[in-house]
Amino acid sequence: MKKNVLWMELLLFAVALVWAVNFSVAKVALAEIDPMSFNALRFVMAAGLVWGIIAAIGQWRPLRRRDWPELISLSLLGSLLYQLLFIFGLQRTFSSNAAVMVGTIPVWVAVLSHLFTQERMNRKKALGVALAFSGVVLILCARPEGVRWSSASFVGDLLTLAAAVAFAGYTVISKRCLHYYPPLQLAAISMSIGGASLVVAGLPSLLRLPWRSISWVGYAGVVYSGLFSLGLAYVIWNYGLQRVGAVRTATYQNMVPVMGLVLGMLVLGEKMAPGQLLGALVVIAGIIQTRRR
Repeated sequence: MKKNVLWMELLLFAVALVWAVNFSVAKVALAEIDPMSFNALRFVMAAGLVWGIIAAIGQWRPLRRRDWPELISLSLLGSLLYQLLFIFGLQRTFSSNAAVMVGTIPVWVAVLSHLFTQERMNRKKALGVALAFSGVVLILCARPEGVRWSSASFVGDLLTLAAAVAFAGYTVISKRCLHYYPPLQLAAISMSIGGASLVVAGLPSLLRLPWRSISWVGYAGVVYSGLFSLGLAYVIWNYGLQRVGAVRTATYQNMVPVMGLVLGMLVLGEKMAPGQLLGALVVIAGIIQTRRR
């Protein structure tokens, strides 16, 4: 039993690393592939993988007609809006900044749950939220050129922060659906509806995409982001929730912004102003504080 738990812990660490690396990988791929084409391609791969796993294990519950409006809304929010904000934001800012901004998802979940559900924040969570907000302000304001709306990285930071809010909303709303639908089935539905929307929206870009001029690095980025970061990682993550519980699994999510920040600086050579680096550390401290139980 302990050996199985150890393997699960190692797999969860691997998932956190996969998600952290994805910021740098996607950033490199976006230099060759436009955001709309990139999103469409990786979602087709991820949806195909998740549906294949569902077919193999037979994890499926009949769809209820009354759930369709909520399922469609969730799909458009979590798979369409979030992915558009994330990918366009990542294209415009540093991968290290994006990792920290997207890492605030647990903070926004706590805020939205407090506002719209019966789950109230305690003092520890409120302190974490305050720390995270303070860190975000530092990241936005401590850049060498100051706060300028014309700055691409400033707009990118705001877009990735908005992506975090969108996914937090998806998380809060999806809790109702998870009382009936298995997590893997809900992910497959969300990826299919949202992915279909992304493919339709990205079709003009896909038709113009210079397929032959894209290097193997660009294609490898699509495969990595689709099969590993979106598809396989999500399956392992949900399996971890079942095997070791939500609290221990969530601990590994705290590592994503930390590793994403470090990898962006080491792999891509990104640099942050001292105030921004301090802000990133404050955000990470806020995330950890928010998720403490």
